[in-house]
Amino acid sequence: MRSAPTILHLDMDAFYASAEQAAKPSLRGKAVVVGGLGPRGVVATASYEARRFGVHSAMPTAQARRLAPHAAYLTPRFTLYRDVSNQVMGLLRELSPLVEPLSLDEAFVDLEAGGAAFDGGSAREVGERLRADIRRVTGLSGSVGLAVSKMLAKIGSERAKPDGLVLIEPGTERQLLAPLPVRVLPGVGPATGDHLRRAGITTVDELAEAGQDELVRLLGRAHGTGLYAMALALDERPVVSEREGKSVSVEDTYDLDIHDRIRVRGEVARLAERCTRRLREAGRSGRTVVLKVRRYDFSTLTRSETLRGPTDDPAVVREAAARLLEGVDTTGGVRLLGVGVSGLADYTQEDLFAQAAGERAAAEAEAAAEADELAPQGPAAEVVDPVAPAAPEERRWPAGHDVVHAVHGPGWVQGSGVGRVTVRFETPTSAPGRVRTFRTDDPELSLSAPLPLVEGDGGAGEG
Repeated sequence: MRSAPTILHLDMDAFYASAEQAAKPSLRGKAVVVGGLGPRGVVATASYEARRFGVHSAMPTAQARRLAPHAAYLTPRFTLYRDVSNQVMGLLRELSPLVEPLSLDEAFVDLEAGGAAFDGGSAREVGERLRADIRRVTGLSGSVGLAVSKMLAKIGSERAKPDGLVLIEPGTERQLLAPLPVRVLPGVGPATGDHLRRAGITTVDELAEAGQDELVRLLGRAHGTGLYAMALALDERPVVSEREGKSVSVEDTYDLDIHDRIRVRGEVARLAERCTRRLREAGRSGRTVVLKVRRYDFSTLTRSETLRGPTDDPAVVREAAARLLEGVDTTGGVRLLGVGVSGLADYTQEDLFAQAAGERAAAEAEAAAEADELAPQGPAAEVVDPVAPAAPEERRWPAGHDVVHAVHGPGWVQGSGVGRVTVRFETPTSAPGRVRTFRTDDPELSLSAPLPLVEGDGGAGEG
């Protein structure tokens, strides 16, 4: 391991919720919860104001509403979060070529590799400057940990929260780790933690005292040896600049179980489109299509099909997912569906496009035949006036998403229902704005792209 604390870990503070507070002046300093809002929704992030009520990530939204009934509950805006993340990662890459992103809001940086720092003093200066740059560029705060290893740097950033910096001095690592719970170590999840607790091991110091032989007996050679080294503050893992994703996937959990087979097929097709869109955004393609189905009784089935070569064609992925669905019984109802692509590559297999065209034609013919069978027949069929326009589908207005009105300008959705949508008209750089209510079909109101969080910043404008 190195002798200077030149590995940096950045963790943005309550990222999604903080971004929403920065975008919405009326929510600053107030409890904000971002996540799924339906009966089966889960909290993605809670602001620090909401955490005082006991709300935390991965908690069911229904439980969060009981704990913090007056908080603002918003659906995620990943376009905004990705744009802000790109800005933050850009600042990190100015410090070093070795940046290892872990998620949209978290990354390791090897400051030594970029010549940005060589000892504790220079590392601290870089960390403080980075925090100031992040606030200047995004308006948000991030916490920084600095140490001689990735494990310790991450522990440092956790201790620095919110909006702080902790540098773990070389030579003090064992003393710092000793009283901490074993769950702070990488690779110790709930199952391993419970297994160790049953053996009387709850702290890192007790883990070190148990010895390598005992940990190997309890956890196996690889896991036991690795955890023993980390309990002694030894972590040789390098910062890796390119972390290759093994798969790209999307999934949805439904508020009510889906029983209609035709709707299940439609949802799978929609998820396949979203999945391939993410593939293309990442400049990747994949060879294996995976379908995930969680049924009414919580049993989860996974089916996969490996293609002749990698593809990013939505039609190919959609049709493969449809074939996989045919082998799954959904009679009792479906509560979750997911589509993924694995076996990623940086190229596509051209002959798959011809394959898709033939399979697409067959699928379209089958769909047409099915539609004919479902169409009402005989005198009982409803007579439709060919001149009368079809009733428009009611527009959806997700809570927290951006809108623009032809007269009142930009704002965001506070809520909607029973044919009405409530909008607060304000921007990231304005004072708290006024609330107005409109019909959901108001032609002067439309969804819009996120506005930049900081004046003069054009990063958060993609639709």
